[in-house]
Amino acid sequence: MAERQDNWSATEYNNTASFVYSDKFTRPVLDLLQPAKSQRILDLGCGSGELTKALMDVVGPEGYVLGLDSSRNMIDKAISNGVVDVRVMDVQKIAWEYGSSTGLVEHSFDAVFTNAALHWCKESPTDVVKNAWSALKPQGRFVGEMGGFTNLCGLRLSLHRVLRRRGHDPRVRDPWYFPSDTAYKGMLESVGFNVETIGLYPRLTPVPNGLKAWLDLFVRRSMLSDLSDAEADEILDEVVKECEVDMRDEEGNWHIMYVRLRWKATKPAA
Repeated sequence: MAERQDNWSATEYNNTASFVYSDKFTRPVLDLLQPAKSQRILDLGCGSGELTKALMDVVGPEGYVLGLDSSRNMIDKAISNGVVDVRVMDVQKIAWEYGSSTGLVEHSFDAVFTNAALHWCKESPTDVVKNAWSALKPQGRFVGEMGGFTNLCGLRLSLHRVLRRRGHDPRVRDPWYFPSDTAYKGMLESVGFNVETIGLYPRLTPVPNGLKAWLDLFVRRSMLSDLSDAEADEILDEVVKECEVDMRDEEGNWHIMYVRLRWKATKPAA
C-alpha cells in the first residue's frame, strides 16, 4: 500500500502534545480496556508508540500487540520506543495479512484499542469501525477514546472564522471528525457491535508550550498545509489573538477545552 504524504513530526508531537499519552489522561480508557496477560491487541493510530509499548508490557511475551499508524515518522519513533511490531497503514484502509498466525490477521484479536487518533479519520469513519469488527474474535472488544462533539469548542470556531475572512472554505479544509455519542453509538451498532458504554467527557487541557505551538503542530500541517508560510503564520496569529480572551489565564497559561468520546463495544459470540 502506497504511503500518503507524511506531515507529522514525532519530535514536535512529543514536545508539544505529550499530554495525549500521559497517565493522567489515558488512565480512564485503559481502565475500560483492561488489557491482560497473553491477549492479542490491535492499536489503531498508535502514533509514537508510548501506549503501545505499555500494552506490550501488560500482555507479556505470551501476548501480542500490533500498532498501525499512517505516519512513517511516528512509526519510526514507535520502533525506537521499543514497539516490536508496527505497520505504516491508514486504519480506514486496512490490508489484511493472510497465511500467517501472527500479524494483521482477521478475526484474531481479543481487543482493538485506539486513543486520540480516530478524529483524524474524517474520510471514512465507518470503515474504521468495520475494520475493528473484522479484526476481532467473537466476544472481542473495541475500546477507544477520540475527540467528540464540541471538542475544541471556540478554537475551531475561530479557525473557521479567520479562514472564511480570507476567502478560504473552512468546511473543506477542516480535517476533524468529532461525532456525538449518539451518532457514534449508532455507527457501532450498525456494524453489529453491542455498545456497553459510550459518553462524552469534557476535559480542560493545559497547553504548556502555548496555543501557537499547538496550532503549528495540529493545524499548520493539516488545515493549512497547502498555504505559504507567511499566510499560514498570519492566520494562526489571528486565531491566537482571538482565543486569548477565554483560553489564556491571568498567569499567561493556555488551556483548550477538549471533549473526549469514550466507548467500549463488544462483538457478539459467533
